[in-house]
Amino acid sequence: MKESDELHYIYLVRCADDSLYCGWTTDLKRRIDAHNGHIPGGAKYTRGRRPVTLVYAESFHHKHEAQRREYAIKQMTKTKKLRLIKGAK
Repeated sequence: MKESDELHYIYLVRCADDSLYCGWTTDLKRRIDAHNGHIPGGAKYTRGRRPVTLVYAESFHHKHEAQRREYAIKQMTKTKKLRLIKGAK
């Protein structure tokens, strides 16, 4: 499978403490399961803030596009992230 055939996702999850975490993956379900401790993996940040809930996602055909968008979202304030989430609904 060529890289362009595989989708890359950026996502935001809301943690139990109401904080937001942004990441990227090629398998959203697996990654959310990892963040919630159902399977090994997940970010250290989310381990103490479970459960997490997926609140936003975007898909890209190229890894570098997803990583660029992830970086841009991580630079946003929480207020801007909340607007992004609200605008997607």
